[in-house]
Amino acid sequence: MSTGIDIIISRILRDVEIELTDEFDKNFERQAFFSQSWQRRKSPTRPGGHILVDTGGLRRSIGSKKDSTGIVFQSTLPYAAIHNEGGEIKVTAKMKRFFWHKYYEATGSFGRKKNGQRRNDKRTVQLSTEAEFWKWMALMKVGKTIKIPKRQFLGASPEVERAVRDIIEENLTEYFEHEYNLQ
Repeated sequence: MSTGIDIIISRILRDVEIELTDEFDKNFERQAFFSQSWQRRKSPTRPGGHILVDTGGLRRSIGSKKDSTGIVFQSTLPYAAIHNEGGEIKVTAKMKRFFWHKYYEATGSFGRKKNGQRRNDKRTVQLSTEAEFWKWMALMKVGKTIKIPKRQFLGASPEVERAVRDIIEENLTEYFEHEYNLQ
């Protein structure tokens, strides 16, 4: 049989899970970890696009595990940690093959005039910038490090602590008002 304390803890954990799931998702819309903005991208591959949102997979991968004493928020994707915490990765031969693939993919999409020259329209100019980026990446030596900036979307912060505190206070107030008819 559940005691009053078990019920209140269960309600608090449920409310915290709902509130923080929503707030962590909003970090992708804010392009910031609450009020701390993410570093802008240097890559020309998606100018003006949202940071950390290409396919939406990273954003959708965020989930939580709840037990009787707490909640853990996590992502199921292997690259989530490097984006959340920042760090360095070493260029591998496989990465270089991917970069060359992206380069050839970008150059194959160039708009051409009837005489074979590249068009000078906005899309082709953007693609040529993108192609140069992928070529630059593909020409990196195996073993060179790429610095991934910290773009935190999960974790502790003053905003998280404030939200948890407010939920606890609200649930305790509601419990005591209902249980003991305090008004």
